[in-house]
Amino acid sequence: MAEPCACCQRRVPLTFHHLIPKKVHRRAYFRRHLSKEALKQGVRVCRLCHRGIHREYDEMTLAKTLNSLAALLADGKLSKHFEWVSKQREQ
Repeated sequence: MAEPCACCQRRVPLTFHHLIPKKVHRRAYFRRHLSKEALKQGVRVCRLCHRGIHREYDEMTLAKTLNSLAALLADGKLSKHFEWVSKQREQ
């Protein structure tokens, strides 16, 4: 069986969420402070969770403060969204 979404635990088709959004990879701060491997790190999440993450926060906020799975799961707004998604049927 397929692996579950890292956020809602549903077993549905997954997408790749970069923990440091690709839009900020070229910025000097991130190139100077993070390796290419660190910039490539991410988690596999379902489309609904992925959409919610990017709808709630801009790329810079995601890159600076919500750049780990633990941080995403601990965020109040996102945890409510993930809880809601966990109750949805596969589309």
